[in-house]
Amino acid sequence: MTDEDSASSSIRRQPWDLVVSTVVSELFGLVVCGVVTLVFWPLGWLPDSAFFFGVPVMFAAGPVSALYRAGPPRRLAAVAAFLATLTVTLLLGIAAGRAFPPLADHDVGSLAGFLVGAPIGAGVFVWLSNRANVA
Repeated sequence: MTDEDSASSSIRRQPWDLVVSTVVSELFGLVVCGVVTLVFWPLGWLPDSAFFFGVPVMFAAGPVSALYRAGPPRRLAAVAAFLATLTVTLLLGIAAGRAFPPLADHDVGSLAGFLVGAPIGAGVFVWLSNRANVA
């Protein structure tokens, strides 16, 4: 077995592995947001919705970026994953804004859309990367 064979086999992952690790990373990011809010709430600082959007984004990007750096760059897979995440985020954001108009001002629909869309984008990235590695 050559180094190329071991490198390409270590790059291949099941889509569910990355989806689960993305969901766990998002949940960990939300826990961090909650702890920060509870610590600073008595001091008079309440974070806005951008804080709850930005921190899970940073945590959720970890598993996908590690896979992207591990192998040859798959730009088409990265673009498809970004577009899948963006599409789900926008669709759920619009649907939540229409269903719950008072929450639309606080971007709760976009946050929920991203939390659902990031694992979908991660699955798309792994699926397309694995197809490219096999071909």
